[in-house]
Amino acid sequence: MTLFPFSPRLVPALAALALALAASGCTQNPPGPTIVETAAVTPEPVNAAIMPYSSYRTLVWSDEFDGAALNAQKWVPEIKDVWYNNELQATTESRNNLSVTSGNLVITAQREAYHGRSYTSARINTKGLRDFTFGRIDVRAKLPKGKGIWPAIWMLGSNDSQVSWPACGEIDIMELRGSTPQVNVSTMHFGNSVATKPQPLSTTYALPGGGDFSQAFHTFSIIRAQDKTEFYVDSVKYFTTTQAQMSPYPFNNPFYMILNVAVGGDFDGNPDGTTTFPQQMLVDYVRYYKYKE
Repeated sequence: MTLFPFSPRLVPALAALALALAASGCTQNPPGPTIVETAAVTPEPVNAAIMPYSSYRTLVWSDEFDGAALNAQKWVPEIKDVWYNNELQATTESRNNLSVTSGNLVITAQREAYHGRSYTSARINTKGLRDFTFGRIDVRAKLPKGKGIWPAIWMLGSNDSQVSWPACGEIDIMELRGSTPQVNVSTMHFGNSVATKPQPLSTTYALPGGGDFSQAFHTFSIIRAQDKTEFYVDSVKYFTTTQAQMSPYPFNNPFYMILNVAVGGDFDGNPDGTTTFPQQMLVDYVRYYKYKE
């Protein structure tokens, strides 16, 4: 049965309609959203901003020296017979030079013949075990004294195996000339090479009240932030350095901690007849704080 008459003249019209529908894109996906490229945003490193001393409350690493021996998970003894700076001591890990007693790390400088040297002492560091970046470091210590005695609490750039000193950077939180035991010396060393090394930034802090650092424990601190370092004794700020003062500036990089007592050398000269031995640096704790994780 024919429902409606068919005319051959409709064939060209139907073909044209099919081509028009195909060209209309009815089987294509709709256009996607317009993508606008934007520059990548680098987040600010955690604790990069400088904050007041008391804001650093989150303890992230410490050694309270409460055990019976040095914690090998936190410190490496440096054993060496001949050191730099014309120092006279050999460093050992003997209990005569390095011990943990009554809640304190004890580094003892002795006058004794050892491996061709006339003095022994100890030096330890956190290299390969703990790096420190932005935040506050506190070291509570009681220092030795006497002409030629040279205790130090300090840091080196953790890349010092790849980048030679002073390009790696050095932060001397505390250095003390044993002949002037009431004065703490703090210094920032930097430069591309030893030959072209600029004058370091350095200052001193004299203990108020007429005492010296051998008579009681004191807390030596630094706050490291992006392009800025602050130095404190017993929470009193006495020195600030910034990126604008130094070039190149390695002090935004990770650093490791060093504790030692040297004998003799360029800093305070050699011991004389007034110097008594043994001499000890006692460290109650080393603590590393941040104001946020």
